[in-house]
Amino acid sequence: MESTPSDKPAEETPVESVDDEKERENAPKKPYLNYSCYIHKVLKSVHPRTNITIEAMVIMNSFVNEIFERIASEASKLAAENKKTIINMRDIQTAVRLLLPGELSRHAGYAGTKAVDKCFSSGKRKRV
Repeated sequence: MESTPSDKPAEETPVESVDDEKERENAPKKPYLNYSCYIHKVLKSVHPRTNITIEAMVIMNSFVNEIFERIASEASKLAAENKKTIINMRDIQTAVRLLLPGELSRHAGYAGTKAVDKCFSSGKRKRV
């Protein structure tokens, strides 16, 4: 005899308890990083007479946050694969090469290395 949908017991859908809702409310929120002032500075250095709308700035900020998360995640995986607990410059460079295509990855790697060298050559910071 074939079973019909009415013969089967109805599956209960999980109901969230009040405790789960309270835990979500009390959970620390992920900080939202805002790069709009930096994006604006770069835009003005490249195209001084060009402006950007608020909507475009929100999109650019989301893009930068997304790329940051992807690079950090990939670098973390690389560090874990090498049985290290600290992400170093080489992990970041490798993550950038894996995530960004062709010429963009080479340019980003060069700019990143240049920025790190400039930071440490000023004498304010020491390499660990």
